[in-house]
Amino acid sequence: MRKRLLGGSLAGVLAACGLFAVAPWQSQATPPGEKTVTATLFEWPYESVGKECTDSLGPAGYGYVEVSPASEHIAGDQWWTSYQPVSYKIAGRLGDADAFKNMVSACHEAGVKVIADAVVNHMSSGSGTGTGGTQYTKYGYPDTYGDADFHTCRKDIADYASRDDVQNCELVGLADLDTGSDSVRSTIAGYLDSLREMGVDGFRIDAAKHMAAADMEAIKGKMADPGFWVSEVIYGGGEAVQPEEYTGLGDVDEFRYGGHLKSAFQSGDPGQLQNVADGKLESGKARTFVDNWDTERNGSTLSYKDGDTYTLANVFMLAHPYGSPNVFSGYEWSDKDAGPPSGGEGWTNTHEKQAVTGLVGFRNVVGDAELTDWWSEGSALAFGRGDKGFVALNAGDGELSRTFATSLPGGTYCNVAAAAPGDCAGNTVEVGDDGKAEVTLPAKGALALHADAKE
Repeated sequence: MRKRLLGGSLAGVLAACGLFAVAPWQSQATPPGEKTVTATLFEWPYESVGKECTDSLGPAGYGYVEVSPASEHIAGDQWWTSYQPVSYKIAGRLGDADAFKNMVSACHEAGVKVIADAVVNHMSSGSGTGTGGTQYTKYGYPDTYGDADFHTCRKDIADYASRDDVQNCELVGLADLDTGSDSVRSTIAGYLDSLREMGVDGFRIDAAKHMAAADMEAIKGKMADPGFWVSEVIYGGGEAVQPEEYTGLGDVDEFRYGGHLKSAFQSGDPGQLQNVADGKLESGKARTFVDNWDTERNGSTLSYKDGDTYTLANVFMLAHPYGSPNVFSGYEWSDKDAGPPSGGEGWTNTHEKQAVTGLVGFRNVVGDAELTDWWSEGSALAFGRGDKGFVALNAGDGELSRTFATSLPGGTYCNVAAAAPGDCAGNTVEVGDDGKAEVTLPAKGALALHADAKE
């Protein structure tokens, strides 16, 4: 994560950024398969993730679920304790190895692939007893790493304009692994391979920005089959390490995207999103998101606290062809350090809102259809996806009534942003043979029509 996002707290543990590598495998720069939408169930217990794959994610058409780190970590209630590993055993608050394997099996049975959040840049910032009973010291982790396995720059990163500083010094005091070491590379590769053997389909590489690209390439080269990778890379103007460097590994999280959405929707001019791809990674190499656990806390993006505007931003992301969308679904919080709820209450469940699941299905139907019929005025916008789909958003405070030009064939369509096909009474729209549709949208309302949701 960038220095100005880290502040003075361990919240920065989470942030870090991605990498590049030219591996012997062909880069998978978008999630492989026809269903490219990911749901990140942040800090959900593995058992609950498996159930959610069965009950919600699979039926909605999500292609992937990203789960929080599967490793033993420091003790504590804060969310960021998950990002301070002390061993590579699966023995954290989210569940053990059996729970993890059962989750992967359940998700696969539901048609959902699994991305594991992998924390391999660093270990802990102090000493103690881990969640699985491991007694550790900073730079000393029994049966995993010793002092010689860490970089010798034992001070915090001070200069993000220096590649050496960013990739060899410590991120907010966390013991920084020497990923240039062959033995360290082998240990990391072995850990990732073990997750692949449990059925994991790919990885989100945490803090990848703080590891040399050649190191990551070497780690990937030691693996039997590395699967799909996505690297967390926060863009920083003038910084030594940039997101474009890391597309050889797979997807890269496009942090500029969420900031652009926030600016567009909060300024009352969502029409500026017509050029949402400008100045960002190529579409086929970008993973897009409205927010994540870091950005919802530092205020750089919209979050669940923005209510209907947040939902509209997710609808736009899922409907627009740029990037591979990642729907973030976490929990409610007032304390930025607070860990996840212990029971069934307090989760935002963004991933299962009708406006979101309806648009997951929309994206699966429209595929790579071209962007057409763009229209924007004030706080509203609309666009089509060829003859496969059409979307309109009203981010304003008043009702919007308008006749829209679409490229859809004539017929009666279900508004999947408001209701599920087959249960669409009161939420249908007539499209004439000329492609025109008379629509009334309430304040903060959305319309989404697609070819597979005709009445």
